[in-house]
Amino acid sequence: MPQTSSSADASQILPATASAPPKISTLAELRESGWQSESVKSELRRNAVARIRSGEPLFAEILGYQDTVFPQVENALLAGHDVIFLGERGQAKTRIIRSLIDLLDEWLPIVEGSEINDDPYAPVSFHARSLMAEHGENTPISWVHRSFRFGEKLATPDTAIADLIGEVDPIKVAEGRYLSDELTLHYGLVPRTNRGIFAINELPDLAERIQVGLLNVLEERDVQIRGYKIRLPLDVMLVASANPEDYTNRGRLITPLKDRFGSQVRTHYPLDVETEVAIILQEASPFSAEDIGVEVPEFMTDIVATLSQQARQSPHISQRSGVSVRLSVSNYEVMVANAARRALIAGEDQVVPRICDLEALPAATAGKIEIETIEEGREGQILDHLIRAAILTVFRERVSPENLTAVISSLEERGPVDTGEDVPSAKYAELLEQMPSLQAPVAELAGDNPSPASIASAVELILEGLHLAKRLNKDAVGGRAQYRARS
Repeated sequence: MPQTSSSADASQILPATASAPPKISTLAELRESGWQSESVKSELRRNAVARIRSGEPLFAEILGYQDTVFPQVENALLAGHDVIFLGERGQAKTRIIRSLIDLLDEWLPIVEGSEINDDPYAPVSFHARSLMAEHGENTPISWVHRSFRFGEKLATPDTAIADLIGEVDPIKVAEGRYLSDELTLHYGLVPRTNRGIFAINELPDLAERIQVGLLNVLEERDVQIRGYKIRLPLDVMLVASANPEDYTNRGRLITPLKDRFGSQVRTHYPLDVETEVAIILQEASPFSAEDIGVEVPEFMTDIVATLSQQARQSPHISQRSGVSVRLSVSNYEVMVANAARRALIAGEDQVVPRICDLEALPAATAGKIEIETIEEGREGQILDHLIRAAILTVFRERVSPENLTAVISSLEERGPVDTGEDVPSAKYAELLEQMPSLQAPVAELAGDNPSPASIASAVELILEGLHLAKRLNKDAVGGRAQYRARS
């Protein structure tokens, strides 16, 4: 059976990799074990030091930040700072924040039944204090897995103080308790994340009056819920994320809360195509089907990554909104999906994306970028220009110019070549035999002894690249294209 934490809701399932909790069930046993209490920031620092010393990366699955962002995060952890991450959408801010959980100890002892993870050596809630007064050294202890020591809230307009701090529970009052009884309180997300990490996404969207309440909890340690005053010395690391544009224009942070963050870390998009490609291959959902093999040529993945890189430099694309890495992942997935659909229709058993499959990219791209143009109908032209520019860039990087002169001469002698979705891979293999001049550039792209589907992909890039380089003419109708010599 799946293992659950005794202090968590039964519906919360531990990660499959979680080990068994320590076999310590009372306060006396905990003291005998030598366990020492420490703050959550001290705990994070200790584990970060161990990883840095061993050379183990703090965030192994996040790529492209090794020399830029991660050193700043390491500094913040070693300094014991609360952190705010500034960056446009799709820059892994939330993933970094959630990855901080791995720097916590796997298991943490709490007073059994505590809603706010009471430290057995320094209980703060009425429940924990009462239990310890009654049982002393025999006070029951339970263990909380680190996955339950993380609280997260998206700062939406309807966020209330009750969500973050707490509220009086009317059901507990109806059961006969007085309002002055601390047990009538239903704790919010922040108290329930005591001795853990609390994250707020899109922090500037949080109303200023809510920010004041949050500041009270994190700085003054003084919480008031419907007039009932309770002092909770919470131990929480605060982490937040924000878009730089929103951080300065749309939303506003009250000065005391802004001052609460010891470190401000600026994230960024992948700085080169190689990193973008690595992220695509890591994040994209693999296509799988019975009796069909999928092979994506490196140059096709490069085109998808280059498209995103060029979109981030285009004056026609809103850079305030940003061009998320999710765009690259979605474009890669839809390119492979279109290639699979084409192969299924043609009855082929191998899926290899071609240039003609890039026709599917605008549908995945349009919803993920904001185009800055006052002319209606220009969106399609801008996207088409970006795709063609990406193809030409990869073509020039991948194919040697000296191998192309003979291809153009062969086309002058042979006549036009037809390509497109409805042209089977076998036709491209026949074309390679008919035009020996294609063999050298195809080998550059597809290697030795390529399959017919790989040949088709390479041939389409060569022909389209020559057209975009203004060395071949092209007539395109629907999903079919015809390439011919310019003379």
